[in-house]
Amino acid sequence: MAQNIYDQSAFFEGYSKLSRSVEGLDGATEWPAMRAMLPPLAGLDIVDLGCGYGWFCRFAASEAPRSVLGIDLSERMLDRARAMGGDPRIRYQRGDLDTLELPASSFDLVYSSLALHYVEDAARLLGAVHQGLKPGGRFVFSTEHPIYMAPSQPAFTIDGEGRRIWPVDRYLIEGPRTTNWLADGVVKHHRTLGTTLNLLIATGFRIDHVEEFCPTEVQIAAYPELEEERDRPMFLLIAASR
Repeated sequence: MAQNIYDQSAFFEGYSKLSRSVEGLDGATEWPAMRAMLPPLAGLDIVDLGCGYGWFCRFAASEAPRSVLGIDLSERMLDRARAMGGDPRIRYQRGDLDTLELPASSFDLVYSSLALHYVEDAARLLGAVHQGLKPGGRFVFSTEHPIYMAPSQPAFTIDGEGRRIWPVDRYLIEGPRTTNWLADGVVKHHRTLGTTLNLLIATGFRIDHVEEFCPTEVQIAAYPELEEERDRPMFLLIAASR
């Protein structure tokens, strides 16, 4: 079973204060890039893996899909999603992405935002996603970029010349990384970029688009603190098809 960090009080409280929790999709800097990777949603059967507060589920429901299913391990997240209202086409259920099975050929779109790095066995999950997609269905997801996740001490440092440095180490040593982010002992699973892409290919996906996220000039003008995100990619965005 995956680590259910989002049901821990300290983590949930910290997460609830992030801009993506308060403002929803508009508070997620990568959302415009993710949205551009999506197919038209009208008439589709959609599942969101790691749905959290249900922001994407509610957005998808506004685009006239046939159905939207939000899956999350955290009961607190699901309670918040239900409390925030929705649409009769949305339903939520608790599920562990480490053991998830999807009914065969049931979805036109599988969407996932920043959940894959919590999954230990990515090959197994990708197999479940591939099985759950209808032929021609799309898988659009984001994960922490492996350059962002790899360091044993993930924080910028300043070198002797005053330059901001992201200290990548152990990049080629894949496996769990334990960090203190919002709470102590948060476990994520590091995989190289090559491993992620090759797992998709080996599972039978066609890779349609890969983006190493960089904030736009407009975003940086609005939020100057995003300037440092140009020094290393924080997110990896991928669209693939069955």
